[in-house]
Amino acid sequence: MIKNLFVSSISQGEKKENRGSVEFQVFSFTNKIRRLTSHLELHRKDFLSQRGLRKILGKRQRLLSYLSKKNKVRYKELISNLSIRESKTR
Repeated sequence: MIKNLFVSSISQGEKKENRGSVEFQVFSFTNKIRRLTSHLELHRKDFLSQRGLRKILGKRQRLLSYLSKKNKVRYKELISNLSIRESKTR
């Protein structure tokens, strides 16, 4: 249900759900990261899950750097919607 809400907010005006977009990929990686971190809080010695978490973090980081170079506005919107990074207030 959360996925459908996010897809509808991403595809504003588009009838076709674009599940291959950078925003949707980052959203799905973020969900996987949150699930894995809660799993690793219970199972601290699950080293295969730790490795998977590191791989997913790297993929998400590469996608976010690509998006920040391509379109700053979409990048900032995505960061604020997912509350991934803390905003710099100076």
